[in-house]
Amino acid sequence: MTTGDRPANAEERRIFFSYPDVPPLDVPLKNLLAVIEPKASPSTSAVEPLVERALDSPAGSERLEQQISPNTRVLFLVDDITRQTPAAAVLPPVLARLRARGVPACNIRFLIAAGTHARMTREELERKLGASVLNDYEVRIHHWREESELHEIGKTSDGTPIRMNRLLGEADFVIGIGQIVPHRVMGFTGGATIVQPGVSGPEITGYTHWKSALFPGAEILGHAENSVRQEVEQIAREAGLRFIINVVMDAKTNVMEVVAGDPVQAHRKGAAASREIYGVRQPRFADIVVVESFPADFDLWQAAKGIYSSELAVREGGVVILITPCPHGVAEEHPEVERLGYHGLEEVKQLVARKEIRDLVAAAHLAHVGRVTHDRARAIMVSPGIPPEIQRRIGFESASTPQAALERALALAGSKAQIAVLRHGGDVLPLVPENARPAVA
Repeated sequence: MTTGDRPANAEERRIFFSYPDVPPLDVPLKNLLAVIEPKASPSTSAVEPLVERALDSPAGSERLEQQISPNTRVLFLVDDITRQTPAAAVLPPVLARLRARGVPACNIRFLIAAGTHARMTREELERKLGASVLNDYEVRIHHWREESELHEIGKTSDGTPIRMNRLLGEADFVIGIGQIVPHRVMGFTGGATIVQPGVSGPEITGYTHWKSALFPGAEILGHAENSVRQEVEQIAREAGLRFIINVVMDAKTNVMEVVAGDPVQAHRKGAAASREIYGVRQPRFADIVVVESFPADFDLWQAAKGIYSSELAVREGGVVILITPCPHGVAEEHPEVERLGYHGLEEVKQLVARKEIRDLVAAAHLAHVGRVTHDRARAIMVSPGIPPEIQRRIGFESASTPQAALERALALAGSKAQIAVLRHGGDVLPLVPENARPAVA
């Protein structure tokens, strides 16, 4: 009899996950430290009025209409299908203001800021942007490795070329559309990240991601003011980003706030709101962390966000259980992940030094995950999309169900182990009190 078939025990709490095909998990109450997830509002708000309000009172910027003319060439950068931004609902009031200002459709372009992700299908584009945008405007998808699409706008202090999609150089006014949630590389998504890594080339994306990998997650994740983001914001300004419209959503994907205006000042306003929703108190570090990757579950490249959240929740020497469907496997755009597997930071540094891995974006990913699954804790995976032999090869133990994974974790951590469950683990930000946290190494 499976967990889902038997009745709940009075001495256990049954935990349901966001994936209907994943059976629930029964956790002994004596072991349960916390179940955390982002806040959710009991009511919903229409998106368009929130967009209108943000456009009427932009942060640190003149109103959009005051910054453009009928001759302005406008480029919208919109995040891709791996993000939950409801762009199809955000765009109509923005486009209405451009039309009212006299900007013709031929002066407006859309570029999907896909970062290093796989390309979107026509169906996904329509779902993201709305059919009218696809029918009425030119829409392109950025691909980070297509050299003909890139142009150089400068270099970093160490000589790394800063190359961007050439459409930015053909625009007079660049607008970023995105979502603000906690993020391991940049502190939060949104704002300038629509440019870097959204529409950037491989060298500069590798540079910023590798730089982030050198910091513990506790110094980056959920902190809007960090050295990586500040450099990215400078890059975005040089690339021409002038205005952002970003949403902050709750656990049920209700849009709770929309911010618009200056790419830095508007972003900070949204990041503060995002932290209020996604930041959740956990009394102390857990011996075992069970984390679902939702809503980041396209592939393991995305699902690793659950691992990043767990770094803030699990004790040194603990166990992390990752629950994720990963229908697209490990990381099609980054085959190094499956080839090399996850390693601790120092080992990844050696791989980079020996040039056994040249893609610094992939190297950063290996180090981000390896900080948790190798340096900090043991890791177990429950994923129907990744064969068990591959799970083991990249550094995870494999389990067929959450219950089987928990039994294995208890065998590793002890029968008295304290367990934290992170729902919406791809976004949630565990907040452990400072006096319960060890000093950052």
